Amino acid sequence: MSDLQKPNDDAGVEAIDDVDDQTPLDTKSAPENRAEEGPFDADEANPARPYVDLGGLKILPREGLHLRLEVEEGTNRVVAVGLDYAGSTLQVQAFAAPRSTGLWHEIRAQIEDQIIKQGGKSTAREGAFGPELVGEVPVAAGPSADSSSSRLARFVGVDGPRWFLRGVIAGEALTNPAAELAIEELFRSVVVVRGTQPMPPRDLIPLNMPKTAATATPPTSA
Repeated sequence: MSDLQKPNDDAGVEAIDDVDDQTPLDTKSAPENRAEEGPFDADEANPARPYVDLGGLKILPREGLHLRLEVEEGTNRVVAVGLDYAGSTLQVQAFAAPRSTGLWHEIRAQIEDQIIKQGGKSTAREGAFGPELVGEVPVAAGPSADSSSSRLARFVGVDGPRWFLRGVIAGEALTNPAAELAIEELFRSVVVVRGTQPMPPRDLIPLNMPKTAATATPPTSA
C-alpha cells in the first residue's frame, strides 16, 4: 500500500454504506460514460495519441508525469505502474475479468477487510468512478517515530470489458481539489490492453518495459 496523506473531505464525494445488500458482488461497477471518457479498452483508445506502451497498459504522457514500473522481488515480474503527477501518486494495476460480471465490489470488500485487520480504518464513499474506499493504516513506529502516524490511500476501481482496473491514490490529490481532478483525469486516460489469450479472472494482465523510446515527461502537455 502506498504512503498516503489526509483524504479530501470536500464536495464531490459522498459517504455511503458498503454495497447494497441486494447488489450481487459480481455486478459490474464503472462510470456510465466510461467508453467515452475512460479508462479505455484498447479498442476505444485514440490510435493517434502518443501512448507509452507497457503491454497490458498504455499511459498517455504529459508534462510533469513521471512513470515507474514496480517489479516483484524474486521473479522480476512487472506487477504495477506507479505514476507521480500533480504532487500525488497513482498506482495502477489491470486484472483479467469475466466478460459479463465485475470484480470491484468483491475486491473492495477484501481491501476493507485487510485494512481493518491491520488495525486501520476504512471509509466507503461514492466518487468520480463509483464506489470507492479511503483507508487509513497505522505505520509501524520506530524508537523515535510518532506512534500515532498512519498512511492513507484512496482506492478506486473500474470494471471494463473482460478487465478490471484498480487505482491507489496518495499525496496532494487527497487534500487538494485541483490535484484530485488532475489525478482522476490521469486515471481516466489509462488504456487497458486485455488481449485475446484466455486468462483466469483476477490474474494480472502482463506488463513489460516500454516498447518504444517514448517518454513520460514531454516538453509540452498532451
